[in-house]
Amino acid sequence: MNHFINIRDISTSNLKKIIADAKKRKSKRKKFNTLDSDKDSPLKGKLLIQMFEKTSLRTRISFYIAIKQLNGGALTLRPDELHLNTGGESLVDTAKIISTFGNVFMLRTDSEKKLEILKRHMTIPIINGLSPKSHPTQILSDVFTIEEIKKKPISKLQICWIGDSNNVLTSLIEASVKFSFKLHIGSPKKYEPKQTLLDWAKKNKGKIKIFNNSQKAASESDVIFTDKVISINDKVDKIKKLKDFNDFKINHKVMAAAKKDAIFLHCLPRGSEVSNDVFLGKQSKVFQQALNRIYVQKSILLYCLKKLR
Repeated sequence: MNHFINIRDISTSNLKKIIADAKKRKSKRKKFNTLDSDKDSPLKGKLLIQMFEKTSLRTRISFYIAIKQLNGGALTLRPDELHLNTGGESLVDTAKIISTFGNVFMLRTDSEKKLEILKRHMTIPIINGLSPKSHPTQILSDVFTIEEIKKKPISKLQICWIGDSNNVLTSLIEASVKFSFKLHIGSPKKYEPKQTLLDWAKKNKGKIKIFNNSQKAASESDVIFTDKVISINDKVDKIKKLKDFNDFKINHKVMAAAKKDAIFLHCLPRGSEVSNDVFLGKQSKVFQQALNRIYVQKSILLYCLKKLR
């Protein structure tokens, strides 16, 4: 079995196999209804158990559709419904029970430690559907979307992230190393990525540049990427943080600094970090980006269950 926890832990060849499989599967579904199974039904009879400790819209829907299109089934758990929270059942026992009933487990969690304990004690693959430090399924899907729109390998493009140094950016930095693309990061000084992460990227031949000016970061970029400044359960002075990011809002001036055919991506939900005209404009591909979560997560499920061809 293969876990899918962090992009840095997966080989470049396997990441590219996932992308290639997703492209192939999407191309074959033009005349299919949403819940029609792929013709090969590779996960027939398999059960995905998914649990969300934090709110979710796109991840919840896309994983459900993904397993159904592979002819498997899905069961969604809420932590407040389990003995884990109310009945004193240990995390280790919970891991063993889920492994007994399911074939693959997807978790959106508020704890890296919990993810590690479950990984250690489960006998089925575990997928990180978002944790405090990373969001690997989102970013791998975004690589797919970028290559689909730009019709070239992401290694030939310059990607720009403008915003907070959060879990999504961590996975983007890891992807920049694995797929060997140039990454510009624009953020206020005290919101730059942690040095340990940048050191890891440099050690692994990452092509990353840090800017404290949004337009300089965006200059000649093929993709402009952002996320909410205030994340879920962000324990900060929100008014101050929003003020700190006043000069890092994605607007027409930032998009004008990028290449003429640059696209705008956002993993959603959005806040005040992007202007309406950009978000709803022709360069915005956010809804195509969201839809593509289905196709990449299908291939991630196949990778985890060693069914990827």
